[in-house]
Amino acid sequence: MKKFGLIVLVFAILTACNDSDDNVDYREKNDEDIVAYIENNNLEAQKSGSGLYYVIDELGSGAHPTATSNVTVAYKGYFLNGNTFDQSDANGISFGLQQVIKGWTEGIPYFKEGGKGKLLIPSHLGYGPKDRRGIPGGSVLIFDIHLISVN
Repeated sequence: MKKFGLIVLVFAILTACNDSDDNVDYREKNDEDIVAYIENNNLEAQKSGSGLYYVIDELGSGAHPTATSNVTVAYKGYFLNGNTFDQSDANGISFGLQQVIKGWTEGIPYFKEGGKGKLLIPSHLGYGPKDRRGIPGGSVLIFDIHLISVN
């Protein structure tokens, strides 16, 4: 009888843990929100197969980075409501594209050196369904980017 009680207790704990928002798929809601943002801001955006949207204001004229490149990017990151959560200075920051969120790994290579534009990143290509680093789970992230250089 004690084993049965233990099994029921373990099952109850596991079931309770699975009721969290950790497994919520925000793709459909994020896509609706991004499309509305694009329409409300009169943007001309492209959508990739992964669900990433990008706007190229200036393509740039230098080299195209790849998903494994090291780059220097100046950026401003904000939510759909316009609240900024992060930004670099005008000199940008350097990093490997394999060290950042999937939306950046995929999106930055759409630009050439000197290019400018926006990445509109659904949560599955950003920080996912969990709150992280002050970013609420399921958040769409928007980045104004300037690809300064491919290093």
